[in-house]
Amino acid sequence: MTQRAFSRFPRIPASARIVALMLAIAVTGTGTGCGKIFKKKEAPENQPVEVMYEEAHQSMMNGNWDRGRLRFRQLIAQYPYGPYTEQALMETAYAEYKSGKLDDAVSTVDRFIRTYPTHRNIPYMYYLRGLANSNRDTVFLQKVWRLDASRRDLATPMQGYSDLNIVAERYPNSRYAADARLRMVALRDQFALHELDTAIYYLRRHAWVSAASRARYLLETYPQSAYQYDAVAVLAEAYTRLDNQALAADARRVLELNDPRHPWLAGKWPDYPWMVRKLNPFAGEKSINTVERRNDD
Repeated sequence: MTQRAFSRFPRIPASARIVALMLAIAVTGTGTGCGKIFKKKEAPENQPVEVMYEEAHQSMMNGNWDRGRLRFRQLIAQYPYGPYTEQALMETAYAEYKSGKLDDAVSTVDRFIRTYPTHRNIPYMYYLRGLANSNRDTVFLQKVWRLDASRRDLATPMQGYSDLNIVAERYPNSRYAADARLRMVALRDQFALHELDTAIYYLRRHAWVSAASRARYLLETYPQSAYQYDAVAVLAEAYTRLDNQALAADARRVLELNDPRHPWLAGKWPDYPWMVRKLNPFAGEKSINTVERRNDD
């Protein structure tokens, strides 16, 4: 029965089986070669440095930061010295900054400063490091929750402030000094806002002494910040609650002279968030108690 079933198929000669086997081996051996036909053509190695730089620079001009960064890195690897390499290292740092790779940007800037400490573009590199450090460690939920930048860790923004200060003090005549000073003012306000947030946090929890201490720190450390009169209002509220009439009267007098429309004078400040808002772990006390919020309202 079984033998009759198999007998219906013709027997393949041995020579034909050998030929089929050889063809299979040949196809397998050339498979990878055929695949190369469809593989994307890569840029040849050891291109002239001018060609590599122009390709990378054109990618940057087109806003293709990742492509430009990759090509500049290839240039630096093949040509570790020379004027093109210096420029490529600077543009790599800028591409990393623009593409959001801020840690890489800081590392590249540090490498440049170590390698070329007397380069004519050193002011720019400190400025770029200041920009990168000012925005490092941001939380992606910031846009979703409207999280204020002052509620994150301030270690890297403070480093950014230090970098910008180097530009402003060491290179006051550079083209980046004026903008560095403006950014320093904005960062100081951010640091002051962090202290105000903490002070209002203490007010809400009836920690009057701690609130007053934090407000004094704000005024002493960040004088003339955008939040100086909010800090005075914290002092007025804390001293009133502590029944220190002399200090409370002084704070009120300063507020009446300098910010007569401040809502604390009308008994409407601080305005603590309602209970549902407290469910947002990123919502700060200052988000409804700052001068910007009052101006928006």
